[in-house]
Amino acid sequence: MPQLYFLSILCNGLAGYILFAGNDDNEVDKTKFSMKNPTFHLVLGIISAVTGILKLLSPSFDGILILGDLVPAIAGLVAGLLLIFGIYRQDLSAQAGELDRLGVSLLTFRKPIGIGLMSIALIHFLFPAALFL
Repeated sequence: MPQLYFLSILCNGLAGYILFAGNDDNEVDKTKFSMKNPTFHLVLGIISAVTGILKLLSPSFDGILILGDLVPAIAGLVAGLLLIFGIYRQDLSAQAGELDRLGVSLLTFRKPIGIGLMSIALIHFLFPAALFL
């Protein structure tokens, strides 16, 4: 489906940029379409995760069903979970617990994950029928 293909590229690219650029100064911008708006992060995280799940279920092109969309689908799931967890952690102000330690360890690698997501989106855009993308 071309719609899922486009959504996958768009969500992976935007989520990668948000994770890479990040807001280390914890500055929050409440304008509607700002990259620092927590609501935008939450909505993008939900759309990325849902797109990742749907890409696992239905491939974009005819060919090998699972391998063709495996990397972008898993990248979308990871991006969605990181964005959603970032909002969750920001709202609960870092309560101690097992989930918080896991989230802190994942969010420490947000810049390399962001670069990887943007790379996957670019490669998926340039080579749509590649075997592993």
